[in-house]
Amino acid sequence: MKRKYFSFYLASAVKGETIKNKQMKLNTKIIHAGAEPDPSTGAIMTPIFQTSTYIQSGPNEHKGYDYSGAGNPTRTALESAFAVLENAKHGLAFSSGVAATDAVMRLLKPGDEVIASSDMYGGTYRLFSKLWADFGIKFIYVDTTKTVNVNNAISNHTKMLWIETPTNPLMNITDIKEMADIARSANALLVVDNTFASPYLQNPLDLGADIVMHSATKYLGGHSDVIMGALMMNDDELREKLFFIQKTSGAVPGPFDCFLVLRGIKTLHVRMQRHCENGEKIARFLASHPKVKKCIGRVLKIAKVTKLRNSKCMTLAE
Repeated sequence: MKRKYFSFYLASAVKGETIKNKQMKLNTKIIHAGAEPDPSTGAIMTPIFQTSTYIQSGPNEHKGYDYSGAGNPTRTALESAFAVLENAKHGLAFSSGVAATDAVMRLLKPGDEVIASSDMYGGTYRLFSKLWADFGIKFIYVDTTKTVNVNNAISNHTKMLWIETPTNPLMNITDIKEMADIARSANALLVVDNTFASPYLQNPLDLGADIVMHSATKYLGGHSDVIMGALMMNDDELREKLFFIQKTSGAVPGPFDCFLVLRGIKTLHVRMQRHCENGEKIARFLASHPKVKKCIGRVLKIAKVTKLRNSKCMTLAE
């Protein structure tokens, strides 16, 4: 393939042309996500645009960026990568996973109800119960692994379902497709925290979710050297609302942090495969060890359950 056509192929993929994205196998897509060559130098790696402001030829006359609180070329590349990873139309980067979660909560109004997983990341629970509950948002915590619990909790005030699957820390599995059906019937948004599965193992938007959230601090970054959050979605109006919240509240990552996550994403597929292999070995070792009194049985059942319900996820057991 000639160089100019290859460059165009990659550039088109990161700009969301889904036909070209689907022509790439998963591992290749992960490596090249967000990798549009720099037009000024031809650099294949996205530069770190360490700047807060940009020159303007006149009021609001610029080259696409006016202030890094609203946008930065390094962040744009990362947000394109986020979208590619989750088969999404749009991606947004935040200064942390909690900041991304907080932005989603700002879509709600006093009196709205959120049905949330009873087993969830402690930072999310703290944000819900200690901050947003004081502003008139009602949170109903149920075991979302049982669909009947969610159906019983639905009311006329339900505006959002917040699901973690697998959950942090107990690795509970929720059926995303069933949750999407319930949310659609209730005219509510389905938000899935996909941090623990990562896009390598699960893509909730393909299963009917409206928004996917990640703590990019974990598997997307992958090296314990950056704090970041991400939101991915397909709906244009939803993206505009969340972008306005992102820009207005100021919970944005710096360009160097964006570079670190772009770098980390390139090895996501290698790391996740090894995580699964190591996790299976550890789980089986502990389950059969005479000094271990009890193991959480679902650890070895995750693969089988998720393979049936969420199309793809863990490879721990059959």
